[in-house]
Amino acid sequence: MIKLSNIEKRFGDAVILKNISLDITEGSVTALIGPSGGGKSTLLRCINLLEIPTLGSLQIGESKLEFSPGRKIGWPAIQTIRRQTGMVFQNFQLFPHRTAIENVMEGLTTVLRWPKAQARERAMELLNKVGMSHKADVWPATLSGGQQQRIAIARALAPSPRVLLCDEPTSALDPELSGEVVDVLGKLAAEGTTMVMATHDLRLASRIANNLVFLEAGLIVESGKAGSLFENPQQERTKQFISSINAAQTL
Repeated sequence: MIKLSNIEKRFGDAVILKNISLDITEGSVTALIGPSGGGKSTLLRCINLLEIPTLGSLQIGESKLEFSPGRKIGWPAIQTIRRQTGMVFQNFQLFPHRTAIENVMEGLTTVLRWPKAQARERAMELLNKVGMSHKADVWPATLSGGQQQRIAIARALAPSPRVLLCDEPTSALDPELSGEVVDVLGKLAAEGTTMVMATHDLRLASRIANNLVFLEAGLIVESGKAGSLFENPQQERTKQFISSINAAQTL
C-alpha cells in the first residue's frame, strides 16, 4: 500500500536519507528505530511530504510521485498524498484556542468543508474511541500530556487516512501517561489501522509493531519481523542498540 523506492533526502551537502526502499502493507504497524539523528523523523516526514525527497519515488495507494533534484512537485500532487496520511507529533501541536472537540473538527471543517454537525459527530466518535469524550469541551491547557496526545491521535484519524504516522508519540510523556497512549495505539493496531512510527520506546514497538526498521546515519541497517528482530537481530549494530535501549528502559 505504501512503497518507497530509493529515497534520498539532502539538506544542502548533508545526506540525511540514503537509498531507502520500503514496502508497507495495509493493516501493518511498522516501527522505525535507531539512534537520534539516524533519519527516522525525516523518513516519516518524507512519507507525507512535509519534507520533499531529493531522489526516488513514493507511492501511497494509486498515487505515485517521482523525485529528482530541481524537480518541483505541484501543490495538488502534494495534497493528494497528504490527504491519505494522518500525523501525530511528539509535542501534540493542539490549537490552544480550540477545545478538544474543536481541535478534532478543525481539519474536517476547514480543509474538507464538512458541515459542522457532521464534523462534530465524527469528532465525538473518535474522542470516544481514544477515551476522551468526557473532555470534549475542555481546553488543551487543562489536560495532561497523555490526554492531549490522545486528542491529537483522534484529530489525525478524523479524515480516515490510509496510514497514521507517529513521530515519537510517547517521548514527551512520563511512563504512566505514555501507557495511556500505548493502549490507544495498541487498540488501533488491533483494529487494523496501518501505522508507521518513529520511536525510541522499544516497549511500544515490541507491543504493537509487526515490522521493525533499524536506521542509522540515514541507512537501513536491518529490517524484518518485529519478533525475530528483537529476539535475534542479525547485525551486530542492531544487537548493540537494542541491548542498550532495553537496559536504559529497565533502570
